[in-house]
Amino acid sequence: MGQGYDGAMVKNSASNSNNLKHAVAKGFLWGGMSNALCQVFSLIFGVYMARILGPDDYGPIGMLAIFSAIAGSLQDSGFVAAIANRKSVSHDDYNAVFWFNILISLLMYGVLFVCAPLIAGFFNQPILVSLSRYNFLGFVVAGFGIAPSAYLFRELKVKQKSIAIILSIVISGAVGVAMALCGYSYWGIATQSIVYVLVRTVVCWYFTPWRPGFKVNFYPLKYLFAFSYRLLITNIFQRFNWNIFSFILGKFYTRTDVGNYTKAAEWFNMGGEVVNGMVNAVAQPVLAKVVDDSERQLRVFRKMLRFTAFVSFPLMLGLSLVAKEVIVIVITDKWLESACMLQILAVWGAFMPVQSLLTNLLVSRGCSRTFMWCTIVQGLLMLAILLCVYPYGIRFMLVSYCVFNAMWLFVWHYFARKEIAITLPMFLLDVTPYLLLAGLTMFATYMLTTSIGNIYILLFSRIAIAALLYVGTAFLMRSSELREIINFLLKRKIEG
Repeated sequence: MGQGYDGAMVKNSASNSNNLKHAVAKGFLWGGMSNALCQVFSLIFGVYMARILGPDDYGPIGMLAIFSAIAGSLQDSGFVAAIANRKSVSHDDYNAVFWFNILISLLMYGVLFVCAPLIAGFFNQPILVSLSRYNFLGFVVAGFGIAPSAYLFRELKVKQKSIAIILSIVISGAVGVAMALCGYSYWGIATQSIVYVLVRTVVCWYFTPWRPGFKVNFYPLKYLFAFSYRLLITNIFQRFNWNIFSFILGKFYTRTDVGNYTKAAEWFNMGGEVVNGMVNAVAQPVLAKVVDDSERQLRVFRKMLRFTAFVSFPLMLGLSLVAKEVIVIVITDKWLESACMLQILAVWGAFMPVQSLLTNLLVSRGCSRTFMWCTIVQGLLMLAILLCVYPYGIRFMLVSYCVFNAMWLFVWHYFARKEIAITLPMFLLDVTPYLLLAGLTMFATYMLTTSIGNIYILLFSRIAIAALLYVGTAFLMRSSELREIINFLLKRKIEG
């Protein structure tokens, strides 16, 4: 009897391990492909918008980015991550989150509506009074989508969330292009963001079986907020960190400079989101499922880390390599300064998904206090650095920004090591091979193509040579990450 029971336990454990492994691989790979598709659609509509509009049109929206980001963090309040971390979730949990977010969204919009003249005065841009009041309407719409988004995130419904995002991009992109063609410039960009939130909210509701009730009990927020309030503060500082650059440019530089940076950041996000969105879609809920077994969580984390490095480094370093050619060909040379900014940002973007993975690990381990303080210190130090170096020019600011963030990875690793004993040699062993391979690939590609004069041939040659060198070398190295991607694409069983 005992042996049979033990045997069943072993089989169940092995089955659960295989199921989780398959869920991780499927979530990463399906999420990665769907994110890539999202970026393709974003690229198509972004190209049309950039050809119609100029840097001066994107400037006002870029100045509002930091306010939109912070308000978005307040709206989420960390409840999505809090729900994903709970062992079990009831109807009352989702219902409390739903009604709370509607109330907080209306409150935020009221505050921002009143503060619109102050925002316009800070940047010395009178148009921001009416534009900000219109643009911030998206917060009210987004408030209705937090609860269904939390449900899809917790249940690892990566496919459904991806469909919602793709439809949102397509519909909102069509609206934005149409308004730009009609001469609405930044009003079209603002409308595009509102329509995006509206469509995404509607589609998330379509895929979510849960429905709210009018009998509201806010008591569940007490224990949800005990976990999420640190994440709320952390998210505010994260969004602040990501948008501080456009904020400083808006204060000390011209509207055109803000527009150039906004477009560079947009292209940077399109490339980075392919990997970063893939990591964020599955990392925290998957790591939370194995939180009770530190050794197993370490194995799962290292597998994710290797896959992230395998995809992120060639993608983003490759984007840096071809940034000028892509920008000039696709949206013309009026955005050339934006291309130079993109080259610098993309280097940091290669490391950003690794940071996301480390922070998701801390959240899954319940280390919201560590996550919060580490992010706050990172943001304050970055602000101090940028305020010190802004007189030396935008490019020097960008290099300082990227170097500081890349070095901060070692701080995140220090706290991760305290949780799952991932030593620095382990971390470097998982990351460095693909960093070196990607870096050497891009250097070799650059040297092989420097003599090409035609910009179209240069772009095609760099992409083709870099892809062949990287994939070919990974194949010769018998990369398990490459093998899993091939197996997935061939619809064969993914092996660990």
